[in-house]
Amino acid sequence: MPNVVGKDHQLAQDTMQAAGLYNLAEEDATGQGRLLILDRNWTVVSQSPPPGTMVNEDQTITLRSKKDHE
Repeated sequence: MPNVVGKDHQLAQDTMQAAGLYNLAEEDATGQGRLLILDRNWTVVSQSPPPGTMVNEDQTITLRSKKDHE
């Protein structure tokens, strides 16, 4: 599992897909339930499973992101 914390959300998704991980979920880390429409305007603040974890290709990876400048 790559470490994408601190990366913009689009780059994080690209990184996961380059590692063969396509089952990606995303969440607004502030708890406001907003949709991440423009991925480049959001930064990943946490991921689950954590970086370095061995995962199967079909496992769901959740990226929790916060809108830039908030």
